[in-house]
Amino acid sequence: MNILLIEPDAKLAAIYTQAFTNAGHVMRHAQSAQLAVHTADEFTPDVVLLELQLVGHNGIEFIYEFRSYAEWKEIPIVLLTMVAPHSLGITKDLLEQLGIVDILYKPATNLQQLVRSVVEATE
Repeated sequence: MNILLIEPDAKLAAIYTQAFTNAGHVMRHAQSAQLAVHTADEFTPDVVLLELQLVGHNGIEFIYEFRSYAEWKEIPIVLLTMVAPHSLGITKDLLEQLGIVDILYKPATNLQQLVRSVVEATE
């Protein structure tokens, strides 16, 4: 499976990349929304793993831009964020509209849960 990781923290990105590589997946990392669009253009992801708190454009702005491309409309997005899910204020309808299939809170998610959630997002 091809995974696009959008994560501003290089150390966390390395940890996530190693976990997914060990599980047999291919991961590409972008530290910003702008780089993520370019990376997705060169590397078609099966799923996007996204931190909402980004420098420049935030994660929600990225999702709207990402979804504006016809070839990326159906790619599932998993949020892995430091923003507590209850504080997001995103309705179930909006999650569905944006193609967000799961929201994981970083402090409460271990690597096994993360890998499982991303794999299930593509099933």
